[in-house]
Amino acid sequence: MPLKARKTSPKGLISIVVPMFNEAESLQQFYERLLAQLVTLPHDYEIIFVDDGSSDATAALLEKIAAANPRVQAISFSRNFGHQMALTAGLHHTRGDAVIVMDGDLQHPPELIGTLLARWQEGNEVVYTVREDAADTSLFKRVTSHFFYAIINKLTRVQIRPNAADFRLMDRKAVDVMNQCPERFRFLRGLTSWIGFQQTSVTFKAEPRFAGTSKYSIRKMAAFGLDAVTSFSITPLRLVFYLGWMTSFVSFLYILYALYIKLFTDRAIAGWTSVIILILFLGGIQLLFMGIIGEYIGRIYEEIKGRPPYIIKKHVNKK
Repeated sequence: MPLKARKTSPKGLISIVVPMFNEAESLQQFYERLLAQLVTLPHDYEIIFVDDGSSDATAALLEKIAAANPRVQAISFSRNFGHQMALTAGLHHTRGDAVIVMDGDLQHPPELIGTLLARWQEGNEVVYTVREDAADTSLFKRVTSHFFYAIINKLTRVQIRPNAADFRLMDRKAVDVMNQCPERFRFLRGLTSWIGFQQTSVTFKAEPRFAGTSKYSIRKMAAFGLDAVTSFSITPLRLVFYLGWMTSFVSFLYILYALYIKLFTDRAIAGWTSVIILILFLGGIQLLFMGIIGEYIGRIYEEIKGRPPYIIKKHVNKK
């Protein structure tokens, strides 16, 4: 069935959400390119910059931009709360009929906004982008990205397109549903898939970073992957159960073997090597299981404390 075109007033409001962390070098260039696209649209717009506790001049530059343009909101966190929380804060403060989230390092080209809006006007409620790696993308990042999506799609009940980016457009009703999700360990790409609605994709070529380096270290990438799995799957807990059962069964068979040797043969059981191996093996398995279970319990602990997921220090041009 063909999609029904959306009947929207040309004056409908479009919200742009941009998380920023130490992007002072590229901020002005990004803002100028973004503004050049927005002023050509038949829609009104608002830009919501969220400074995620930057240690450079990002916050000051955002305040200066907001002071010169009343359509720009500048939100500053009291400290670094993470990329996903910066996106979440921006979504909480949007008012637009359509909301576009994108990064401010110019790897998400502002020139693609018109295409996203065209797909939305066709009736799609979520338009996500799929990234084609830039020529300077390292082999390590390509390989780890491939395995990341393979693991996520295997272990969780949501299916995410490989190389899907946090550059996407969402209809107002999709944003409202996202804002009702209260969890603090957020994986927005997974949530975008989970909420459903009519979705389509747009492919784009990632540009090289205009300035600076990626803010995602290996440690942050590992934590991001852990959030993704534990937010949408209890499969690791089930694997713990199955592997624990199998280990117990094998151990029981070994006990029967040892008793047989002791009671029905005159052969002495081999020395301490086999005992040490078994102790280390079972001890390692137990610690692994405790770690997996502890990770889930720790997240329960963090959720029930009820602390705010982020703290806003300053909000310029708050609507």
